[in-house]
Amino acid sequence: MPQTKYAEAALERHKREGLELAVRMRWITMPLLGVFVVIINPHWDVVFYHAILALLVLNGWLLHRVGRVGQSRLEMALILADLTLMTIGMVVPNPLSDETQPLAMQYWYDNFLYFFIILAAGTLAFSWRTVIAMGVWTGALWGLALAVAWAVATPYPGLTEAAQAAFGADPELAARLDPNAFHFRLRLQEVVVFLIVAVTLGFSARRFDRLLLDNAGLERERANLSRYFSPNVVEELSQNDEPLKQVRRQDIAVLFIDIVNFTGFAADRDPYEVIGVLREFHARMEREVFRHGGTLDKYLGDGLMATFGTPVADGCEAANALDCARAMIGAMDRWNRLRQRFGEPEIHAGIGVHYGTAVLGDIGNDRLEFAVIGTAVNVASRLEAMTRPLSARLIISDALRDRVLDQTSGAANGVDSALEGFTRLPDQPVRGLEIPLTIWALY
Repeated sequence: MPQTKYAEAALERHKREGLELAVRMRWITMPLLGVFVVIINPHWDVVFYHAILALLVLNGWLLHRVGRVGQSRLEMALILADLTLMTIGMVVPNPLSDETQPLAMQYWYDNFLYFFIILAAGTLAFSWRTVIAMGVWTGALWGLALAVAWAVATPYPGLTEAAQAAFGADPELAARLDPNAFHFRLRLQEVVVFLIVAVTLGFSARRFDRLLLDNAGLERERANLSRYFSPNVVEELSQNDEPLKQVRRQDIAVLFIDIVNFTGFAADRDPYEVIGVLREFHARMEREVFRHGGTLDKYLGDGLMATFGTPVADGCEAANALDCARAMIGAMDRWNRLRQRFGEPEIHAGIGVHYGTAVLGDIGNDRLEFAVIGTAVNVASRLEAMTRPLSARLIISDALRDRVLDQTSGAANGVDSALEGFTRLPDQPVRGLEIPLTIWALY
């Protein structure tokens, strides 16, 4: 589904990393097994088993080259080749050895245990269906090899009788120690246990896949939240079960910032340069919004809208919005000093901030967007537009100033530092409001 494609891509990447890890493990374990084989059988004829191990290493390299996490037919064929090679190495007598013994004795060495190594590595590299398929294929190959061995084996004369003569008092022990016996019940037990382990590991791998997909989905949701909210708000929302879509009225602070005469600035410049300037401007302003606990509502071409006190009011929204506006001015000044060093023209912006009641909630159907609408938003936008005819850098409403006074009362030098430098202007008519608005300007 489209909403899980990114999570599935993450799963594909993790499985690919698991395949690489499994191949590296094979390159380490196969040489160690080669040494172990020499220790338990210090004869030159172990070269046969070394050849089997070498083929398994080569097959692992091929799996690494063509592996697509259980999605390639060639990969599945190579996995089957792995299991076939191991079956041959365990059942077929060593052609380089001079020893003669009943073919049934090949099953007495408990070599079936080595299949568990391949199965364990499979959980790192392949899909859960492939892991279960490996269990089924192994059981089928082991059963087929047993049937062929039983069909072609020639019992060594005298061995069965010798076992019966030695342990005649205990027929079950005599049958168990008969060198010609294939012990079908034990072989069946091996296959059944292996299948149980394969199915268990397969469903464990499936559970891991689901957990990974769920985790990737949660991270994607957090990333989407990060587009709107500051990191501390994202952390709070991720631990809160209350949905954002509950529509409500709330007192908030709204900030608009817009580049002055950006149309003229961009008219005779390369589009790539214009986009680069916008990205740098947005990055610097966005950083200040998040640093002051604000919510980035939307980008507006050469400007942006931010809200404070959303989605959860903190009692400091007006003061935070004003501090953010001042910090934006400082960031613009530092940016312009940097631009002057490179001989680039200065960039100026106007900021408007208002405090009032707005309506909050999710809008949309399949694609939701957290929206803030109402008169408070419109007034903040009008204040930002007034910065041009009034030649001001920042304009705030009287409502915001009063709220800042309430929120900073009692703080050391709170009033002076927050509102220092503002000049009260004559009441201004604002489209959408019935009475003129008292405003304060910072030049």
